Amino acid sequence: MYLNRLYTLGYKSVPGIGYHGFMENQDHILIVDDDRDIRELIGAYLQKNGLRTSLAANGRQMRAVIEEDTPDLIVLDLMLPGEDGLALCRDLRAGKHKAIPVLMLTARNDETDRIIGLEMGADDYLPKPFAVRELLARINAVLRRTRMLPPNMQVNESVPMLAFGDWRLDTVARHLLDADGTQVALSGAEYRLLRVFLDHPQRVLTRDQLLNLTQGRNADQFDRSIDLLVSRVRQRLRDTAREPRYIKTLRSEGYVFSAAVTLSAGEP
Repeated sequence: MYLNRLYTLGYKSVPGIGYHGFMENQDHILIVDDDRDIRELIGAYLQKNGLRTSLAANGRQMRAVIEEDTPDLIVLDLMLPGEDGLALCRDLRAGKHKAIPVLMLTARNDETDRIIGLEMGADDYLPKPFAVRELLARINAVLRRTRMLPPNMQVNESVPMLAFGDWRLDTVARHLLDADGTQVALSGAEYRLLRVFLDHPQRVLTRDQLLNLTQGRNADQFDRSIDLLVSRVRQRLRDTAREPRYIKTLRSEGYVFSAAVTLSAGEP
């Protein structure tokens, strides 16, 4: 079986948890999957391609690895026994390790699973079965996107303002502040949409993804509610569809928030 030729690669054992590569200054990837063959295959392939890996079979082992040696990215299986991947991802996003990127593995090619995974905070998803080459490419893509953000983009509950262009978003009061400090009110739907864009800058989001992330439902063929909502948010930002500064339309793909996003401590 083709798994065997990958198992011959060298590992450094971490008792009770998993394995690490030998070299320093490598990106550290934590693989969480209850299937031993799958997690060892992934670990071997990633190590062969220059990454350092740790393996975990469940949420308890995952937390132990994170506390000992924080990974640069977590590959997280959705269908884990006990605490499943969605619950673990939600807990990660609510705790002190909320900034770690997560790539979710799903056992089914189910749009609902993928949308829920994104809603829980996953940065990308990949349905099983998959080619390990594609997984490696997606890992590298997520790491690149993460590192495009400024160094001060660590999520921090003590910094409630997100700044972009001439605007700041108060994530506690849920309103906008312009360059002069004037408040601009947002509806609940407008806030949710803008927050999704600010949490995923420079990332193409389809209409279905935006609708699910903001409203928890799928779009039908003639559903243009998300387009109307984007138009309303553009008006709040004093942006235009013809020459957008913040929200750009990509024909046949969706939308992308093109401005840089940083954290702001509050008053300028």
